[in-house]
Amino acid sequence: MIRRQARLRREYIYRKSIEDRERTILEKKQRLRSALDENKQIPSDLQDDAIPIQKTLDWDYEDFTGNTTHIDDEYKWAGVEDPKIMVTTSRDPSSKLKQFAKEVRLLFPNSQRINRGNYEIKQLVDACRSNDVTDLIIVQEHRGVPDGLVICHLPYGPTAYFNLSNVVMRHDIPDTGTMSEAYPHLIFNNFSSKLGNRVKSILKYLYPVPKEDSRRIMTFSNDDDFISFRHHVYKKVDGGKDIELEEVGPRFEMKVYQIILGTLDTVSSSDVEWVYRPYMNTAKKRKFLTNE
Repeated sequence: MIRRQARLRREYIYRKSIEDRERTILEKKQRLRSALDENKQIPSDLQDDAIPIQKTLDWDYEDFTGNTTHIDDEYKWAGVEDPKIMVTTSRDPSSKLKQFAKEVRLLFPNSQRINRGNYEIKQLVDACRSNDVTDLIIVQEHRGVPDGLVICHLPYGPTAYFNLSNVVMRHDIPDTGTMSEAYPHLIFNNFSSKLGNRVKSILKYLYPVPKEDSRRIMTFSNDDDFISFRHHVYKKVDGGKDIELEEVGPRFEMKVYQIILGTLDTVSSSDVEWVYRPYMNTAKKRKFLTNE
């Protein structure tokens, strides 16, 4: 089993390693096609390769958008099989973090929570792989306040790290009833950049496909790279003409600060897909999750 996992991992890394070359070729094709369609001069950096590239254009569909990527390998069963999620905490969790982990477990259908105990990261990941778990979620804290969320997609990654702030437990929200466990509808707002779509995919594929009559809604709204999470249920009023939202919690703000192309047990040897750096603060209006 260990040798098979290693072989599959090597095959995945190889497929990922040739993506940059294929992406460069695709970009050249698109630029050349655009120049020919608009009857413009071929860009100088494409003139030497223009004839070989033009011969390959006839083999592409007109609406050809590109080759498959490592993202297609990561989420190849999305929408076909429901995700299976394991939720746990960092070492020696406080009572508040334990309570927050219970509430996080209720946010994801088909999820289970386990006590961290003395388990190491590699033991957790191996146990999840052997039980066909698709995602491992770890909640973290600082001085009793939940402040971190790690989402590790299995078996090969990616792993996304989020900061949490303004965490409000569902029992701190007045007039909250019992939490529905129906498959929720998802609302994503303001995720328009390449990184935004990547983060959207990581979050979206944690949930199974909902039924049309589900009245549970989860909202991820991006504002200045802070993702506000809200959880509501709705009911119809006035004969079904209007709807009334009821917040059931919990609520918090998320901010992604790192994405790696690997799992938690291979952090040291995995490529970093994106990481937030201190110098990025120099442009005050710079936004990463949107194209603004």
